[in-house]
Amino acid sequence: MVRLFRRKKDEEPIGAEEDAAGVTAVTEGPVPPPEATAPEDEAAPVDQAVERTRRTWFSRIGGMFRRGLNEELWEELEETLVAADTGVTTTIKVIDDLRERVKQESIRDPEQALGVLKEDLIATLEVDTGRGQIWHSNGHRQTLPRPAIILVVGVNGTGKTTSIGKLAHAYRSQGKKLVLAAADTFRAAAIEQLKEWGQRTGVDVVAHKQGADPGAVVFDALSAAESRGADVLIIDTAGRLHTKAHLMEELMKVNRVIQRKYPEAPHEVLLVLDATTGQNAMHQAKYFTEAVGVTGVVLAKLDGTAKGGVIFSICDQLRVPVRFVGTGERPQDLAPFEPREFVEALFAS
Repeated sequence: MVRLFRRKKDEEPIGAEEDAAGVTAVTEGPVPPPEATAPEDEAAPVDQAVERTRRTWFSRIGGMFRRGLNEELWEELEETLVAADTGVTTTIKVIDDLRERVKQESIRDPEQALGVLKEDLIATLEVDTGRGQIWHSNGHRQTLPRPAIILVVGVNGTGKTTSIGKLAHAYRSQGKKLVLAAADTFRAAAIEQLKEWGQRTGVDVVAHKQGADPGAVVFDALSAAESRGADVLIIDTAGRLHTKAHLMEELMKVNRVIQRKYPEAPHEVLLVLDATTGQNAMHQAKYFTEAVGVTGVVLAKLDGTAKGGVIFSICDQLRVPVRFVGTGERPQDLAPFEPREFVEALFAS
C-alpha cells in the first residue's frame, strides 16, 4: 500500500521517493492489482438489502389491494408507507395520484392498481438534476473528467468513510487509478480508517496529521492525482455538525482549493446518509443540501433497517438522486442505485 503525506522540513523517511508534485510516497509492500470481478466478489443484491423493509412493511401491501379498492385500502396504505418512513408529504402525494388514476381510468383490477402504485414509486425515485453522476452501472460514462473529483460529505457515524472505501473498491475493480484524500482532519480515527481502506483496496491515500488544514490536504491530493495520472480523486470531509455557517466556511474553502486547479470541479458531491436513522436522515439531507451543492446520495446500511422507505422522501422532497446503496458490510457491497430494481425488490414475494 502507498501512503502519501507531506514531508516535514529537513526530514525524509527511509526509502521515500518524492514525485513531481512534491508529495512523498512511502511504499509498504507491493500494491495489489485490481480485484477480479468474479461472481463471489459481486455486491450483495438489492433485494437482499431491502429484505427487512420488505418483510416488515411492503409485503403487506399486495394483500391490502386484494381486499378491494376502497377507503379502507387508502387508509391502511397510508399508515404502512408512513410507518416505513416514506414521509407524510410523499405518502399523501403518491396515494392521491394513485386514487386519481384509479378513478380516471376506471381501474377495478387490484393487480393493475398495484402496478400503478409501483410505477408512481419508481417515478418518485427517478430524479435527474443534470449534475454529477460520473458513475454508471456499466462502469463507463461518455464524458468522464480526469481526474474525476468526488467530494464526500455527511455526519460522523453515517458510514461516510466506509462508503468511500467501498466506492474506491468499485472503481479499482474497473481498473481505475485512484487517490483518496483524508480531509477529515478533525478526527484522527477518520484518517486512520481511510488509510486502512487504502491498504485494503491498494489505493494511494493523501493524509496529514490530525488538526491539519483540510485545504492543504486537498491541495496535496490534487497534486498527487495529477502527477500520478489518477482517474478518480475521492475527498473525505469533516462530518461534525455545528452551525451551517461553520460547515459552509470549511467546505467552501475546500471547494476554492479544488476550483483553482479545476474550475468545473468537484464533479460530484455525494452525501452519505445512514438508512437506519429513518427520517433523521431526511433532516440531515435537508441541512447538507442547503449548505452545499449535493449532486447525489449514498444510502448506507440499507441492509440494516426496516425503514428503507426514507429513500422516497429524500428523492421526492429534495430532488436529489440516490447514486448508491449499501447492501452489506463487505468492500464490494455498494450497488449503483436503479429505481425500478429497488421498487421491484420491495414488492417481491
